[in-house]
Amino acid sequence: MKGHYSIWVLLLVLCGLVSLYTQAGQQMPKLSDKKLCADADCSYPILIAKAIQDYYPQDCRFIPIHQGQLVYVYAMLKDRGNLFWAGSVQGSYYGEQEARIGHFPSSVVEETHALMPAKVEVKTNKWDFYCQ
Repeated sequence: MKGHYSIWVLLLVLCGLVSLYTQAGQQMPKLSDKKLCADADCSYPILIAKAIQDYYPQDCRFIPIHQGQLVYVYAMLKDRGNLFWAGSVQGSYYGEQEARIGHFPSSVVEETHALMPAKVEVKTNKWDFYCQ
């Protein structure tokens, strides 16, 4: 009987963890249907930019940026006049944590170094705008 009880407790714990995981993530509305990248996986940075002003995000699809921080830009969203880019903030803001990747308005940064041309058009998918 003890063995059956242990299995039920384990199953309940696992179900609880799965429930927490699925509640943590949320699908958000798409900002664009297409993006421009350096490669088909958008895994190479297009450019390095420097923040010219602070940016405080409106939701979890976006990343906070502080004036003076460097941003590695991986994609430029297409449909709305190139208003939003996707990238990773670098610097001391995140301390020892890994840098987050998210979207931000292109108007809050200025390009400092071109790295690769953004010539590959890629369709966005649900993971591009998924909040954790």
